[in-house]
Amino acid sequence: MKKVLIPTKLDATCKNTLEGHGAYTVFQDESADLLELAKTHADAYAMVVRSNKVTAEVIDAFPELKVVIRAGAGFNTIDTAHARSKGIDVMNTPGANSNAVAEEVVALMLAHARHIVAGDASCRSGKWEKASFMGREITGKTLGILGLGHIGRLLAKRVSGFDMQIIGFDPMISKDRAAEIGVRLVTVEELFEQADYISLHIPENDATRSMVNAKLFDKMKPGAVIINCARAGVLNEDDLRTARKTKDIYLLNDVYPKDEAGDKLIADIADIMLPHLGASTKEANFNAAQFAAKQLIDYDEKGITHAIVNRDIPAGLDRAYADLAHTLTKVCRAIVGEGSQLKLLETSVYGNLAEFGDWLVVPMTAALNAGFHPTMDRKAAVDFLTGLGIDYTNREAEEKGYGNSVTVDLTAHADGDKLVKASVRGTVTEGNITLARINDFDKLYIEPSGCLTGFIYDDRPGVLGKICSMIADADINIDDVRNPHDAFEGNTSIALLKINKEVPQSVLDAISEEIDAHTAFYVCCC
Repeated sequence: MKKVLIPTKLDATCKNTLEGHGAYTVFQDESADLLELAKTHADAYAMVVRSNKVTAEVIDAFPELKVVIRAGAGFNTIDTAHARSKGIDVMNTPGANSNAVAEEVVALMLAHARHIVAGDASCRSGKWEKASFMGREITGKTLGILGLGHIGRLLAKRVSGFDMQIIGFDPMISKDRAAEIGVRLVTVEELFEQADYISLHIPENDATRSMVNAKLFDKMKPGAVIINCARAGVLNEDDLRTARKTKDIYLLNDVYPKDEAGDKLIADIADIMLPHLGASTKEANFNAAQFAAKQLIDYDEKGITHAIVNRDIPAGLDRAYADLAHTLTKVCRAIVGEGSQLKLLETSVYGNLAEFGDWLVVPMTAALNAGFHPTMDRKAAVDFLTGLGIDYTNREAEEKGYGNSVTVDLTAHADGDKLVKASVRGTVTEGNITLARINDFDKLYIEPSGCLTGFIYDDRPGVLGKICSMIADADINIDDVRNPHDAFEGNTSIALLKINKEVPQSVLDAISEEIDAHTAFYVCCC
């Protein structure tokens, strides 16, 4: 019998399912500290947790531990790297809480629209302030959904009964898939300009931190409402504080830098505050508990591992090729445009890498969307892409003498129905990833590390000089340059520059206009 420890308040279905299976003995105790539990349960084979902090110290206290399952999506409270070093698989249950969060957004919208919180407090105090609580209806209003993952797509479905106009932004979801769920895709700026309600459903990372800031607040309608049930860091509180001094906009909030008691800095600008209740429903707790039990059984009996979030790369694959696939995809994405709607991802994997071709879609998917964790497996990656309406094909590669190399092709919608495509090939040379080709520009042989910018333009004398001069005027150093002509037509050129820091969008736009570029892009390959 394998011992399973559940050191948290979790629906009994997890314990009952595992014990009913017959291969597990389960001990559940929500009151004891994990290190205390280790004194009597150091022989635990698996652990099912919610928000428990599974630190390196805790992991070391359970020498027989092989699996940790987070009954929920986020796993930032688990030291996944230390777990991997000990040969412990960490899994989560993505999607178990999605409906609960989507419904919470609707509840917040209605509560604010009809003054439910303030009206209740007033009435309980003996007052009758009916005239003070004139509300509004959400029917017919425009809802903007920033991020169309599991929760964003469910939210669109849940509000459909209110006859709301639904607009959304997510650079991953295809135009056709968005239309299927009743969402009209727009730019981020258009979303903030047009929406009466804006619901945030994006992860917090370097690209999204403070993404919702003064520039976007300035575009909002008077009376518009932001609902943040995503992550605290995606919204710039100071910018909102400033904006509210001159603009009638509102915030309904359920997320904070830390889940803990105490004063909240956001209190002065939040019109409704909840203590991170997004996943706090009996149904979500039941779903997460049931999923966790099923995952452990499937993991042990069938070897199903697609929910592992700290997986290492497959045996026999040089990690440099995983980095190569990730970086090539980032470059490809930059070329088609970060705001374009992806339609198709195609890959060709050559040489001895061919046996890893299906797995390489994992780092590629992670490069396309920060919401996908790079330690998941192929099935999880393909399911993620399919959910967003993006087709994926790993083509059977003909031997062309490329050696161990990878080609990534992206097709996307840009400017309505217009399709844009980009194709990039690369390899690993002496342990360093190498970008060999962009579209028809071959033999580039540049290391795509750090900052990379590129311009495709009609070939003529003096253009490279203009580009380099304008880059220098922006106080940016150029570390390496490639400037070949189109190998087939010969009438276009690419200027590919490795530089020492980010190119501001204004500089990129100015260079593009000056040289009349067909394509201009910047990508951080870090």
